[in-house]
Amino acid sequence: MDYPPRKFVDRRDAGRQLADVLAKHAQSEPLILALPRGGVPVAFEIAKALHAPLELVLVRKIGAPGHSEYGIGAVVDGNDPQFVYNEDAMRIVNPSAAYIEAESRRQLAEIERRRDIYQGNRPPTPTEGRTVIVVDDGVATGGTVKVALKALHKAGTGKIILAVPVAAGEALEQLEAEADEVICLQTPDPFRAVGIHYIDFDQTSDEEVIRLLDEAREGEA
Repeated sequence: MDYPPRKFVDRRDAGRQLADVLAKHAQSEPLILALPRGGVPVAFEIAKALHAPLELVLVRKIGAPGHSEYGIGAVVDGNDPQFVYNEDAMRIVNPSAAYIEAESRRQLAEIERRRDIYQGNRPPTPTEGRTVIVVDDGVATGGTVKVALKALHKAGTGKIILAVPVAAGEALEQLEAEADEVICLQTPDPFRAVGIHYIDFDQTSDEEVIRLLDEAREGEA
């Protein structure tokens, strides 16, 4: 569906606009998964409107030996953490099994550390057989979102919906193959940056993430 061009006041305004489109999914009792940190204020408004639980989906890149910025895979948290590897990159780098195991464990430990900061000792909600709405504040390249969607597939998630306020058209096309439904309010062409489509695009702090997660749990209760 095509939506009219718009500029969002802030992330929460974008979330309210997305919630209007997502209202039809309320009866499926979805789980809202936000990519931190910018996706959390957007997802908070969706969770509130749909009376749905809000949690995080944390992704950590697994870098190549000696070149940590070159991703050869990623680990995604969840009730059963999933590892997603880039087969082309793995063939090029050809890392040892020992390196893969050690680096995967290191990144999983970092995810657990961050989850503890944001959500304490509360375990992730299982997604198997469940409708899940993955939310971010925008998509430029889509790399992190793509890994999260692939991991949800591996975890046996029932239905995967990606919801973002704004995205680059090329990136969105690639993500459509990874989700059962994609909702994006605008795909500007040419696409320059996510932030220019917001009046207020200040960085989301850890404190705001924690506060919104707490508010969402209180509202659900």
